[in-house]
Amino acid sequence: MTFKNIIWVLLIAILITSCKKSYFKYTEKPEYITKPSAENKPYFDAYDATLKVWDITFEELYIPTSFGTAHVVISGPESGEPLVLLHGMNASSTMWYPNIKAFTQDYRVFAIDFILEPGKSYKTKDIESVEQISAWYHEIFNTLKLKSFHLIGASRGGWLSVNLALQNQEKIKSMTLLSPAQTFIWIRPSADLLKNIIYALSSEEKQMQQNLKSMSSNVDNINKTYLEQYAIGTEKDSINKFVMSMQPFSKRDFQSLKMPVLVLIGDDDMINNEKTLSLAKEWIPNSQAETINNAGHFLSVDQAEVVNNKILKFLKRIKN
Repeated sequence: MTFKNIIWVLLIAILITSCKKSYFKYTEKPEYITKPSAENKPYFDAYDATLKVWDITFEELYIPTSFGTAHVVISGPESGEPLVLLHGMNASSTMWYPNIKAFTQDYRVFAIDFILEPGKSYKTKDIESVEQISAWYHEIFNTLKLKSFHLIGASRGGWLSVNLALQNQEKIKSMTLLSPAQTFIWIRPSADLLKNIIYALSSEEKQMQQNLKSMSSNVDNINKTYLEQYAIGTEKDSINKFVMSMQPFSKRDFQSLKMPVLVLIGDDDMINNEKTLSLAKEWIPNSQAETINNAGHFLSVDQAEVVNNKILKFLKRIKN
């Protein structure tokens, strides 16, 4: 090997090492994780148990922000295009357990726990507006040095994804919305919604059973380890004040989106229906909208393989 080649190898090695070091300082677990309160310990233990279900290599980051610590789970090849995941309400980043292996074949995945709900992110300062929520996410993107990334949001995470794009869409290469809540249409009254209201007055176990039945077309398909974590999470802080701020976006909002957008809903979806798909096709300039058969609101679990393939095909088309 010539001296010139040796220099190039050393430069590449230094570059790779510096990239790793840029995240390394965020790998140290904060005290709220290493010495959890009696209230939080069962949930954190359940969270860690679900991460084992991922069955892939991952790294946990604890990123300081203006409003507290952001917990981010990173997995996939370092050379892969960045893919950011925003989970649904009370679901935490572990909800991606049926999808993460498929996503990490080619993408560097960043799953972020929402700071206002159960997860491993930790709030130290009150968040007073939806704009501050967007600012919190952008702080994370900047710290991670994500100059361009694909974005996937499920349910409430879908609403947040659109809101982020409307604040600053320059970094977002594509957006996938999995049954986005209150994004295109209002949640319509239904028998399942009425049952959820009625069961809200009953035991916590019955509440969760009814909630799951209304959201999933096959509750038995949901991993039991994840269900234990989800149950503990729903007993904790469940509804934050910004849920009421979630209103469908306007035609003008959607028409302003420049990136390709994929919208998927289940055929037995309590949150969305065919109107969601028609509005997406009509209002978003570069959109693709489809129904997933035999799936409820939790379509990424109900029909994981189908959803994974749809998303990866969509992303591949953008790449090419």
